Amino acid sequence: MMGEFSKKVLSWFTNHGRRDLPWQKNPTAYRVWISEIMLQQTQVATVIPYFERFMDSFPDVQTLALADIDQVLHHWTGLGYYARARNLYKTANLIVDDYNSKLPANVERLSELPGIGKSTAGAIVAIAYNRPASILDGNVKRVLTRVFGVEGWPEQAQVKTRLWQIAEAQTPDSRVADYTQAMMDLGATVCTRSNPRCQDCPLAQTCIAFQSDTVDLYPGRKPKKSLPVKQVAMFMLQNKHNEVLLQKRPPTGIWGSLWSFPEAANVADQPDLLDTSIEIESVSKWPEIRHTFSHYHLDITPVHEIITTRKNTVMDTDLWLWYPLNNPLEIGLAAPVKKLLTQLAQQSGNL
Repeated sequence: MMGEFSKKVLSWFTNHGRRDLPWQKNPTAYRVWISEIMLQQTQVATVIPYFERFMDSFPDVQTLALADIDQVLHHWTGLGYYARARNLYKTANLIVDDYNSKLPANVERLSELPGIGKSTAGAIVAIAYNRPASILDGNVKRVLTRVFGVEGWPEQAQVKTRLWQIAEAQTPDSRVADYTQAMMDLGATVCTRSNPRCQDCPLAQTCIAFQSDTVDLYPGRKPKKSLPVKQVAMFMLQNKHNEVLLQKRPPTGIWGSLWSFPEAANVADQPDLLDTSIEIESVSKWPEIRHTFSHYHLDITPVHEIITTRKNTVMDTDLWLWYPLNNPLEIGLAAPVKKLLTQLAQQSGNL
C-alpha cells in the first residue's frame, strides 16, 4: 500500500534524489550500519572521508571485530561522540559471535545491539534489506513536524511518540529503500533547518507549516539552558626525544578509551602519575582553549613542560605511552588533544 505522501516523496526522489553518496554504492547491511552511526549528529560532507577511510581499513564486520579498539578510535578521531565508535566495536563482536557475522534483518533484534536505536535499525532493515521499516532521524523529524504541524521539541516523549506514529503510517510497503533515502534527502537538501527551499518541495501544497507561513517555528526548539563551565589543566610532558606522555582514559565517561594528556584540576597542581620524580627544565602555559560538550563547556589550560627523564621512570602499564611527535601513532585521540599534538610537532620542527 502506498499513500499520496509517499508517492510524492518517491516521485521527487526519482528526479532529484542523491545517488552518489559512498554508502549508497553496494548498500550492504554493514555499510548502511556504519554510515548511519557516523551520520548521527554529523553532516554528510564531514562523514564522507571518514566513511571511506573506515571502509578501506574495516571492509566487513569480521575485520572490525578483529581490530584493536585503538585502531577503531584512531579512525574516529575528530568525528566526535566517541561512544559511537566504542559501541560499533562491541556490536561488531556480538554480530560475529552471536549472529554468524550477519546483521539481523529485524528492527527489534537490531535495536538490542549497543548503539543501534530504533531509527538506525529501521534504516538498516529498509535500505539494506528493502523491508518495510520506519526511520526518525533529525532530517525526517524536521519534515514531519512541518508537513503535519507537530508542535513541541521533537525529543519530548509525547512529541516523539506522535512523530513515530506519523512515520510508520506514511512508510510504504514497496520501494521502501528508496523511500527511506528520499526522506533523508528531502530533509537534508530541501526541508533544511534554515532557508528551506519550500518552492522545490513535493509536499508544499499539504504542508501545514508552509501553508500557514510558520515554517521557522518547526521543529520546536529545545528549552534553553545555560551550560556549566568546568576547568582542567592538561600537562604536555615532552622529553628530549620529542616524545610526549599520553594517558589512556577510562572506558566510560568523556573521551572514553581515548589517549589524552595527564590532567590536574588546575595549573598549580602536578598530575600524580610518576613512579619517580622528574626534572623539569622549562614550563610554559599556553592560551586556554574551550571544548564544548552537549552538557557543559570544558576550558582547557595546556601546560607545556620540557622534562629530563628516561622512559622507564614512568609507570610501565598499558595506560601510558610516549607518543613520538615525528611519527604519529594510529591511536584514538580527542579532538583538542590531536590539535595540541599538532601544535607541539610544529613547534618542534617535525611538520
